[in-house]
Amino acid sequence: MSEIDILSFGETMAMFVAEEPGDLASITRFHKRIAGADSNVAIGLSRLGFKVAWLSRVGADSLGRFVIDTLEKEGLDCRHVDIDIAHPTGFQLKSRTEDGSDPVVEYFRRGSAASHLSPQSIVPQLLNARHLHATGIPAALSASARQLSLELMTRMRDAGRSVSFDPNLRPSLWASTQQMVTETNRLAALAHWVLPGLSEGQLLTGFEDPADIAAFYLDQGVEAVAIKLGPHGAYYRTHQDQGFVAGVPVQAVVDTVGAGDGFAVGMISALLENHSFAEAVKRANWVGSRAVQSRGDMEGLPTRAEMSAELEAANASGLAPTQDRVPTQMPCGSEPARDKA
Repeated sequence: MSEIDILSFGETMAMFVAEEPGDLASITRFHKRIAGADSNVAIGLSRLGFKVAWLSRVGADSLGRFVIDTLEKEGLDCRHVDIDIAHPTGFQLKSRTEDGSDPVVEYFRRGSAASHLSPQSIVPQLLNARHLHATGIPAALSASARQLSLELMTRMRDAGRSVSFDPNLRPSLWASTQQMVTETNRLAALAHWVLPGLSEGQLLTGFEDPADIAAFYLDQGVEAVAIKLGPHGAYYRTHQDQGFVAGVPVQAVVDTVGAGDGFAVGMISALLENHSFAEAVKRANWVGSRAVQSRGDMEGLPTRAEMSAELEAANASGLAPTQDRVPTQMPCGSEPARDKA
């Protein structure tokens, strides 16, 4: 049996978060955290008790040491994080918002150590993982990182492992929109479970309706699709079933960054525990709703004990999300493609 439940890969950056609202140019006080959609999901799954291996590169610098130390404290296996003596660890600045709006994020990642990921980073031990989670971000970083994504997803699927994919579109990292669409769909077709936001799915497929977006990927061999509809919830479709699962109401939105990563954590964890796809979407909505109520990209991701206790309380109070197996009207809403550089 594999010692690794889940393999995740990509770029973790250092993040400097403003301690007060305002233009980043005028802020003088920041605190340091880590950021990265791929590692957010890895951390969330680790908190739920899965053994997660992290494949990446960081610079031979203080930010790289900070990234590895933080990930290891979250329980990730970082033995396959390479130290790059020639290229730096990427970082970002993030504004503080008080009204629930999206924060401003400025990225300093071009030419980073992680952009030099390549298929040479793959070692046989990693391919023994039960599951691979991938996003479209590494593929946008460079040609070599894109080749790593293709090879990992192909080899894991060929080996009979389950593969999940979140497009996580980053338009500014691609040479053109057409390249982004072509390459992202190429990766999506290698996955079993595809998890786009509505606006992402519309851009990638050319269809407006969630059912048509899902059918586009199912026709390419994907087993199931869950489309995030923001606060409204999510639509899902498999070859046997389809439905809409309502979102989980929240008292206040503190930070929208990381909601989609929380959704992926809920989906993947539930499916690996053999829950139905509809039940997985319920958990995904709940984890996503929890993520937006905490400041930071991954601070709101729950532990196993927190999830069990809070979901039990929600079920007891009747506040758990409900599901319609065949939706009569599709709600509007989307998770916008965030433009990261």
